[in-house]
Amino acid sequence: MKYVNADIIFPEELLIEIQKYIQGGMIYVPKPKGMHKKWGENSGSREILNVRNDEIRQSFFGGNTIEQLSDQFCLSIDSIKKIVYSKK
Repeated sequence: MKYVNADIIFPEELLIEIQKYIQGGMIYVPKPKGMHKKWGENSGSREILNVRNDEIRQSFFGGNTIEQLSDQFCLSIDSIKKIVYSKK
């Protein structure tokens, strides 16, 4: 999180109003509800996992066993089952 001086970004009237509640402290201003991103959206990790999971599903329905996929993708058998049997 980046520190920003309030008197640089807020109009004077708003700053005076905020100072009625807190002076010299730090506050966190959250993003609006619709602006939050899900895990991995910024870095691309979510997309990489989706591609991997699709590959696991295709391999399973192509005839590979859960044990083979567990070894191939270095995941636990339970993780492979969750991926294969999910409704996606």
